[in-house]
Amino acid sequence: MSFEYAPAPESRAITNIKPKYGHFIGGKFVAGSKHFPTINPATEEILSQIALAGKSDVDAAVKAARKAYNSTWSKMPGKERGKYLFRIARILQERAREFAVLETLDNGKPIRESRDTDIPLAAAHFFYHAGWADKLEYAGLGSSPKPLGVAGQIIPWNFPLLMLAWKVAPALATGNTVVLKPAESTSLTALLFAEVCQQAELPAGVVNIVTGDGSTGALIVNHPGIDKIAFTGSTEVGKIIARSVAPTKKSVTLELGGKGANIVFEDAAIDETVEGIIDGIFFNQGHVCCAGSRLLLQENIAEEVLHKLKKRMEKIRVGDPMDKNTDVGAINSKEQLAKIVELAKVGDAEGGQRWSPACELPKKGYWFAPTIFTGVTSAHRIAREEIFGPVLSVLTFRTPQEAIEKANNTPFGLSAGIWGEKGSRTLWAAQQLRAGVIWTNSFNKFDPTSPFGGYKESGWGREGGRHGLAAYLKSVSNEKGVM
Repeated sequence: MSFEYAPAPESRAITNIKPKYGHFIGGKFVAGSKHFPTINPATEEILSQIALAGKSDVDAAVKAARKAYNSTWSKMPGKERGKYLFRIARILQERAREFAVLETLDNGKPIRESRDTDIPLAAAHFFYHAGWADKLEYAGLGSSPKPLGVAGQIIPWNFPLLMLAWKVAPALATGNTVVLKPAESTSLTALLFAEVCQQAELPAGVVNIVTGDGSTGALIVNHPGIDKIAFTGSTEVGKIIARSVAPTKKSVTLELGGKGANIVFEDAAIDETVEGIIDGIFFNQGHVCCAGSRLLLQENIAEEVLHKLKKRMEKIRVGDPMDKNTDVGAINSKEQLAKIVELAKVGDAEGGQRWSPACELPKKGYWFAPTIFTGVTSAHRIAREEIFGPVLSVLTFRTPQEAIEKANNTPFGLSAGIWGEKGSRTLWAAQQLRAGVIWTNSFNKFDPTSPFGGYKESGWGREGGRHGLAAYLKSVSNEKGVM
């Protein structure tokens, strides 16, 4: 039986988008000299003008952060710091709908994901790290761990507020102050978070937000007043950052790209597995560094899984991100859409068999239909390069050992998924996989108590959990911080 969904649009009336934004420095909004537009990717509507930070802006932000660190934040008892983090978390919950609507307008992801995943998880990270603020001596990082100082943080456009929370919450809990740069295409929720900092009466200069493009990020990375760099983004930019900080004493964590393998053994519960495959690659339009973008199917069940996967994909609703029924929203930018289209054409040229469900894409905005490629080998570019879009490459294997070899045959090592009934086999596979985050009979499940990070070209260090605290602390046995 087929059901039709009536439109269920979320109202944007709760948001108050200003026509122009400046930077948030020293607890106040300050005007910017140059601006660039931020665009709703679903409609191509210009939402606002965002300030482009130059050297003087970054200098002012670092100076404010250093002053707050020296005079207030590093000297404040952990119990008191924790109170501010709790307050921020509660305000995020109270203003959750406002943040969800703004995130969807600026990013293009479905309102259902912003509402049910991004904003609740962002608040959860502040709640979790608030609890650590007065317990750092019990984190296993030395008897008297100390903050590093001023943290420069650069976040991506795929989970704007959630990535802010991943960075800011542990930095503040451990006594550091922050200079944060959001992605140029998705700065609005970070600027709204600045209002939350004011509402929570966070001491001036503890959190500073400067907006801009890659040139602004480079100013932060290379600033001599920054003690620690935290970056989430592409592997290419991560390598540039690594080279830049190598001659310095800066501590650094890098959470970079991925090409996650989703392994399906013959004893997997296929209907449940299909849902996990869908969630693994089409969640957030595939704009997920740990997406399960390589599907490895055991040969004797491959035909059945693909049949059911295609039937399920035909039910995916692509369209208006503000509609509560939408499953897959808009691609974040014109540039990212062009990259996805280019790599999909490469897949065609390499001999992959492309399939997408019939779906009418909106005329305005940036859109790409959910797509799978079969007939793919590990030598194909679409099986090796991060597409960062709703494109799934399907490979097959005969033996568990072959599955592991194919899964590990990648320059990345961020995530993997394992589907199967036999616990001994899934545990064996997890031990063999060279990936930082491994899910069993699930995918894309996140929790602030669990560390997240990868191996090889997927980055350095961990974020979240007790392990994530280490990146912002130094102790007697670790004076230079954690790299």
